Amino acid sequence: MSHPQTLPDMTQIQALLPHRYPFLLVDKVLSIDYEKRTIVATKNVSINEPFFQGHFPNQPIMPGVLIIEAMAQAGGVLTQLTLGRDSQSKLFYMVKVDKARFTKQVVPGDVLEMHVEIKRVIRNMAVYDCVAKVDGEVVACAEVLCAGTRE
Repeated sequence: MSHPQTLPDMTQIQALLPHRYPFLLVDKVLSIDYEKRTIVATKNVSINEPFFQGHFPNQPIMPGVLIIEAMAQAGGVLTQLTLGRDSQSKLFYMVKVDKARFTKQVVPGDVLEMHVEIKRVIRNMAVYDCVAKVDGEVVACAEVLCAGTRE
């Protein structure tokens, strides 16, 4: 399979993922290694994110489950590009999260950097090793299992 020579822009990210604002959590792809099946993508965390209205009004912190979701979405972009999945005919659902750890809060103004590697592919499922960083410091990590299904 031939791989794109350029990194996907926002329009291409939207073509690869079914998510849309306010739930599209991948803003930019920084790098893809097709051989190693890895991606580095970012989410610019803005005070305008809807979840900050209630989490928490006087001390806004990005919910950990959304950090995991952002990592899973980066994995979705990687899967579509490396395994050649037809985004029109498949949806991938997160079905399991293991070994999740949160080591630092993510707050407005942070750039969340998601490092994701496809560890295994078993039939219509992919296991991802995920690490999220802010300013080079690990803020979260998890192993995520996603399963593909017809729409």
